[in-house]
Amino acid sequence: MDQTVKPRKLLNRKPSKEEAEAAVRTLLKWAGDDPDREGLLDTPARVTRAFKELFAGYDVEPEDILARQFEEVAGYDDLVLVSDIPFFSHCEHHMVPFVGKAHIAYLPNKAVVGLSKLARLVDLYARRLQTQETMTAQIASALHSCLRPRGVAVMVEAEHMCMAMRGIQKQGAVTSTFRFLGDLESCPDLQARFMMMVKSK
Repeated sequence: MDQTVKPRKLLNRKPSKEEAEAAVRTLLKWAGDDPDREGLLDTPARVTRAFKELFAGYDVEPEDILARQFEEVAGYDDLVLVSDIPFFSHCEHHMVPFVGKAHIAYLPNKAVVGLSKLARLVDLYARRLQTQETMTAQIASALHSCLRPRGVAVMVEAEHMCMAMRGIQKQGAVTSTFRFLGDLESCPDLQARFMMMVKSK
């Protein structure tokens, strides 16, 4: 399955701002509160504005971010690693946050991208309803497809509020996910080097 599928194209019609605010009012009522009380009067509008920011990743595609590439790198062909990229996302199962950091490495083929682009790529997928596993695979697949490097490694570490705030309510538990492609998938020594570089930070 292509993990870089464009979810926004699956929607037939985007609800209006008014419809979105009405939905928030309904949820406030369902929770047992009064959306007409003073403290909640502007909450539906605030929530829709917040959603637009929190889920801005639906309006961007990886090609938009990774299009600009640089070939003048004096023959550099070793690992490029950007570690400890902070992010927040929202669990697609409960729509509560999960927060953590991503580590991305790749082996250049002919070109590299600006380092900030890797952080932007993380944000693109983090600002969608997600599972950590899917997000890890999406970041790796997008970098592999757009840049065509010899190999890609992605590690994501996060704490999930759906596990900390509800259900089993275990605060501080960290989930780690990994995705290796190309030479980094086939070479255990490169994987070990990536892990050592990440953990030594």
